[in-house]
Amino acid sequence: MEYWENNTNPLLRFYHTHWPAFLLALICIILFFAANDRLLITDPVESNYTETVKEMLAAGDWLSPRIYGNYWYDKPWLFYGELLVAFKWFGETSFAARFFPALFGVVGVLQTYWFAQKLYNRRIGFLSGLILATTVEYFYLAKAVITDMTLLVTMDGALMLFYIARTEQRPRLYYGAYILAGIAILTKGPVGLVLPGLVILAYLLGNRDGHTLCRMKLIRGILLSLAVASLWYYPMYKLHGRAFLDGFIGVHNVLRATVSEHPRNNTWWYYFLIFIIGCFPWSLSLPWLWKKYRKALLDRLRHHTFWRSLDDRQRFLFLWTFVTWLFFECIATKYPTYTFPCLPSLAIGLACSLHTLEAEYWAKRLAAGLVLVFVVLSYTVAVPLCRQASAWDVAQLIKADRPPSAPVYVYDGRYPVSFTYYSNIPAPRLVTRERLAKMRPEGISWNAKNMMPFQAIEGLPEEGPMLVLVETHSQKDFLQTLPGQWQKTGEGGRWTVWMRK
Repeated sequence: MEYWENNTNPLLRFYHTHWPAFLLALICIILFFAANDRLLITDPVESNYTETVKEMLAAGDWLSPRIYGNYWYDKPWLFYGELLVAFKWFGETSFAARFFPALFGVVGVLQTYWFAQKLYNRRIGFLSGLILATTVEYFYLAKAVITDMTLLVTMDGALMLFYIARTEQRPRLYYGAYILAGIAILTKGPVGLVLPGLVILAYLLGNRDGHTLCRMKLIRGILLSLAVASLWYYPMYKLHGRAFLDGFIGVHNVLRATVSEHPRNNTWWYYFLIFIIGCFPWSLSLPWLWKKYRKALLDRLRHHTFWRSLDDRQRFLFLWTFVTWLFFECIATKYPTYTFPCLPSLAIGLACSLHTLEAEYWAKRLAAGLVLVFVVLSYTVAVPLCRQASAWDVAQLIKADRPPSAPVYVYDGRYPVSFTYYSNIPAPRLVTRERLAKMRPEGISWNAKNMMPFQAIEGLPEEGPMLVLVETHSQKDFLQTLPGQWQKTGEGGRWTVWMRK
């Protein structure tokens, strides 16, 4: 140790100081990039992003998201921008689509290490990074073609910079926090500023610290965040006006917060179940933690000393987790990844509880085993699962066997956007005229998400060749609803292809 510390070679000294970060980066690169070139784009979510970016590139428009020829106001620009760059660099491939989620996954682990070693030491920082990288939810989202990993890095980075700016008296870092919050708004919308703002406000109120509000350049900082966000929001409003406000703000923010998109998820235990599954296998430590801290916790709650018993670092980590959970618990729409941004604080908290050498020894070996298991599962389980959840197989089948000018339709099931992505063939969804009238994307309602093309069953031609993708479990209903001489030509994933000659 003394040799490394006193070595005059600056590269060796730098490596000695930061070797845990290098090791974490290597582990994460292996973990998050494994098999990405083989993981097909899946429905229903990943294909929305890839098809949107494919159409943006085809239109030569890098500003306005669009899908099926319609402007699409589902998410802000940043994640689409990442995909645009990746497709330009690597082509329209699975590796390209998953490149930036994996890259941001590495960054998220490294920034968690950096923050934890600032709060405590390198040992806890390294263990925090290991725990975070080897949770099921983090591993999945580091490979998934969705916005959440970018949001975690930007929004949580803002929280980390705020805390370091306050505790180390480095006011310039406040500006970094505001810039990251602005980028978070470009990633997922107003939540990128609102949620970290609520965490910070709760923390300052809990500490009765009004002075920091005056020192953290609040007005200038919020204006800076909004200025960063306006780089995309302002030109979008100028180009699309009321349609953009109704679609993005009205449907995908206000409506999502006030009207549940998935009512079946509206249970008090929903996010606790997500924690158990998403943080697996580290969530299995709950019984051990309860046994270890139960008596002290109950005593503090009974005597109303819980808050006073926490040091400043613990208070911040606790409120980071609790406010995130409470915020999304109050939102009408519940979704598995919404509470994902509190995962780093949970990982740091668990790493701190493993303060004995024996506990740390077993935790590191568990993490090493999980890295190996996750890499193997990426090739042996994730690859076939993604193929099952994708319409790639039927897209190849129809491209090879489709009669000239024969139309292609989709019947029942979740609409397979990946079919159009892989085939470049439009496939209207078949519904009755009565249902079509109810599904049209009009006004501020969940129908605004129905951007795919439709075709009324009653308006189909009675003769001539056509192909229909039928959800596997709906084949009997399909044959009863659409009379005629149908021939099954193949199947792939959860779809079966029927042809009428």
